[in-house]
Amino acid sequence: MIDPTTLPYRPCAGVMLLNRHGMVFVGQRFDTTVEAWQMPQGGIDDGEDAEKAAIRELGEETGIAPDKVALIAVAPDELFYDLPPELVGKVWKGKWRGQRQRWFLYRFLGEDSDIDLVTAHPEFRSWRWIDPAELPRLIVPFKKALYEQVLAAFAEHLG
Repeated sequence: MIDPTTLPYRPCAGVMLLNRHGMVFVGQRFDTTVEAWQMPQGGIDDGEDAEKAAIRELGEETGIAPDKVALIAVAPDELFYDLPPELVGKVWKGKWRGQRQRWFLYRFLGEDSDIDLVTAHPEFRSWRWIDPAELPRLIVPFKKALYEQVLAAFAEHLG
């Protein structure tokens, strides 16, 4: 068994996307059998700026073009989560113990019709807008504390 403490954290960027009604975008991943939703997020490529990675991931996962969002805030600190022991060594080719994430809050300027999950590398099978307070209840349990930290980081901009 792999000792997770010997593995690094995967650098990642995440997007909390608010619509004009203060609701947050969440997608349901293809690769899970549980009823788990998440906000757009993904790895930061070597040499890539975290905000550029966030916009790239948003487009890759939702089809939302960069001109359909406006930056509201950036979380002041990196946020971390650890994979559950049964997933360490199985996901991300066994290279990471979890993720260290930079989070960005964006306002969605477009219409729902600007969202298209049929992308080159689809990650979500469905999506919806939810009240931000619902996030910790809908996310997989091992990311719950992380999502609570994201909510706290952006609290002054939410509802």
